[in-house]
Amino acid sequence: MGKGSGKLLLIDGNSIINRAFYALPPLTNSSGVHTNAVLGFTTMLLRVLDEEKPSHVMVAFDAGKVTFRHEGYAEYKGGRQKTPPEMSEQFPLLKELLQAFSIPQFELPGYEADDIIGTFTRVAEEQGKTAVVVSGDKDMLQLATDQVTVLITRKGISEVERYTPEQVGEKYGLTPEQIIDLKGLMGDASDNIPGVPGVGEKTALKLLHEYGTVENVLDHASELTGKMREKIEAHSEDARMSKRLATIFREVPLQHSLDEVEWKGYDSAQLVSALRKLEFKSIIERLDLSAAGGVEQAEIEEAAAKYEVIRVDTAGWDALHDKLADAEALYVEAHGENPHQAQGIGVAVAAGSQCFVIPFELLCTPEGERFRAWLADGDAPKYGYELHWTELVLARCGVDLRGQAFDVQLAAYLLDPTESDPSLNGLLQRHQLAGIASDEAVYGKGAKFRVPAAEDLARHLAAKADAVRRLKPHLSKELEDLGMHRLYYELEHPLSCVLAEMEKQGISVNADALKELGVDFQRRIEEMIKAIHELAGFEFNIGSPKQLGEVLFEKLGLPVVKKTKTGYSTDAEVLEKLEPYHEIVRLILHYRQLTKLQSTYIEGLLKEIRPETGKIHTYYRQTIAATGRLSSQFPNLQNIPIRLEEGRQIRKAFVPSEPGWRILAADYSQIELRVLAHISGDEGLKEAFVKEMDIHTKTAMDVFGVEAEQVDSNMRRQAKAVNFGIVYGISDYGLSQNLNITRKEAAAFIEQYFEAFPGVRHYMDSIKAKAKEDGYVTTLLDRRRYLPDIRASNFNLRSFAERTAMNTPIQGTAADIIKLAMIRMDKALRENGLKSRMLLQVHDELVFEVPEEELEIMKKLVPEQMATALDLDVPLLADVSVGSNWYEAK
Repeated sequence: MGKGSGKLLLIDGNSIINRAFYALPPLTNSSGVHTNAVLGFTTMLLRVLDEEKPSHVMVAFDAGKVTFRHEGYAEYKGGRQKTPPEMSEQFPLLKELLQAFSIPQFELPGYEADDIIGTFTRVAEEQGKTAVVVSGDKDMLQLATDQVTVLITRKGISEVERYTPEQVGEKYGLTPEQIIDLKGLMGDASDNIPGVPGVGEKTALKLLHEYGTVENVLDHASELTGKMREKIEAHSEDARMSKRLATIFREVPLQHSLDEVEWKGYDSAQLVSALRKLEFKSIIERLDLSAAGGVEQAEIEEAAAKYEVIRVDTAGWDALHDKLADAEALYVEAHGENPHQAQGIGVAVAAGSQCFVIPFELLCTPEGERFRAWLADGDAPKYGYELHWTELVLARCGVDLRGQAFDVQLAAYLLDPTESDPSLNGLLQRHQLAGIASDEAVYGKGAKFRVPAAEDLARHLAAKADAVRRLKPHLSKELEDLGMHRLYYELEHPLSCVLAEMEKQGISVNADALKELGVDFQRRIEEMIKAIHELAGFEFNIGSPKQLGEVLFEKLGLPVVKKTKTGYSTDAEVLEKLEPYHEIVRLILHYRQLTKLQSTYIEGLLKEIRPETGKIHTYYRQTIAATGRLSSQFPNLQNIPIRLEEGRQIRKAFVPSEPGWRILAADYSQIELRVLAHISGDEGLKEAFVKEMDIHTKTAMDVFGVEAEQVDSNMRRQAKAVNFGIVYGISDYGLSQNLNITRKEAAAFIEQYFEAFPGVRHYMDSIKAKAKEDGYVTTLLDRRRYLPDIRASNFNLRSFAERTAMNTPIQGTAADIIKLAMIRMDKALRENGLKSRMLLQVHDELVFEVPEEELEIMKKLVPEQMATALDLDVPLLADVSVGSNWYEAK
């Protein structure tokens, strides 16, 4: 690109990721990696790329804490708090993603991102190019010229203000160069630039409108009166120094030319791989990258070309039946993630040199009876992909599936639960096997897929069955080689069949009770609105942050906790801090909770009741969470809130499906802490559980050095927070947020905990060392989680991997234990000839429906099976309760 043409997009990396972190709620991917800041940054990046259409793009980062500015002022940026690890760990993720976008990124020791950007804008201007700077820091306004536009983020990162020299003049009555003078007078607390004490933006602007520069203000200080003159004269050197500190250095010795930041777009396959790792599905869809890396329709299914693909019709069943004994793979295709609603398309069976494709509409015809009998034959092995999902899809149209022998998706998940692309194509690529056409290539993108020609569809389904056939031996051998054979065949595989039975059974819901509760919620919501308006003295929109902020901070005069670019913050964290100051705050918090319960759970659950059964049928995913935890979807029944009484009330609507039956719930008591006691071998923790002490009281006693009777509710609350925090690898920042204390106090608390429980500290240290040696950690049942960053030179990546190493064996073992308990209970129900049914798994809880005559045996059988699921050094304990609904059984 020649001189005088092109537009540069220059992004202040540190500023934008920082603003994104605090603007977006906490977000992690299934591996537990925090991703909210990267998601916010990416959203901003895509918007600006789309709007500005730059020819050159660059992101600048600060290279370190020490810059040339520290030479003249050691306290520069000295007041900043340490970056939370939840944000620090996202820097390498962002840089990796930018690399996938093919966007250059620069940093240089001794200089800040501002200086690098300032230097690029100077060079751009010299070459006659235009530039757009994106930052959250108004210092950047000094760079605005006829050729340089500055975008300052607002509302976190969702909006930007555009500044040319004209806009700077309109807003401040200054030229861009005078922004430096503005900072010289008023200072900048975020960078610890002192300015002149007592001079804010309003006063500084007044002085600059009259005198123009810091130097002129100082030269005319004698013309000022009273305290203002005293302040200016006493702090003249601070003002000069502050101006120097605020001045962007535009002569950074860069070893890069503008040609090196020319942006020609991204490679779709590389970018989609990075986005999948972060699990940014919405970004993948927005960029239309779902099919990236797939095979074009014209190159369809070379891998299946050696097969004779037979599209079964009403007369073609005999050939299929003759080959079923040789079946090597089964694949069922349906559209829709929810297996209880998915629309069936076809079934493919790979057998010998042939692959048979049966259109779904022929499956339940009289001619398909022998094939349905084969599907239901438990002695005929079935090898497939997502067999659990497949069983539910087939069950929806009255077809039984038995004899599941191997599921390539489930096996692949166990081998690497953080696999970024667990699709058939992704697994084929991982094993360096020929790929197949993507679904998007065949059906088209989005929900409105085109129906392909019969021959194309047949070959596509045949290729998928063939992919299963080719993957099965590779994955089976890996399980054996890595010692995970038992984990698959004795835990996860049988569990998938148990889950399918639970999901087909579903749980009955009293819709009328749910509606009545909704009416009650609505009445209480209206009462709260009235009470809030009375306390405010007038009516206003409680859902409007702007109006609510004016009521709380201007009308009622409550202390301002946090401000955003658009005004006062009224988020939950702010309101919780304000609750002691005024009755209205408690009502607003309760109002928000009730409105969420009403919309998400009352209205949401009513939509999920299947008319023909009167039940809700959830779907448990085994292959989502890296820890091994089950995930409930369509709807998520693990997420019904129980901390709030109104949330617990929702459980009243979940009832037995048979008259005279009861709901029985059994909940593991503090299972993760018991696992920690076993794994760490800490004598104090073990003693507490063996002697059946309250673990949080015991922790408070040991941490605070007091007797049991001296432990008050606050001590126990803090001990509980640190107990569970340790299990989840909490940082001092996270604990400080949970307990509303300083990070220093939180760090001291964690240190006291380790002193009280040295076995836990030893476990944490030893598991990190072992992870670095092996590259992975395991649960007690040999479930693996690989930690590729455990030896990373980058501190933030390594730190996150270390925290994952510490908590995965605990969380993963706890997940394995309840899965074992479910398999044992399923077997016990059958062996004892009981009618009772297992309905739900909700974290550490199992829910059953039980006939009256089986109550006594179930009250003994369930806790017994749960307590003996795995032998630990401390007892496992399950609390059992019974009621006419799920609420009463808690």
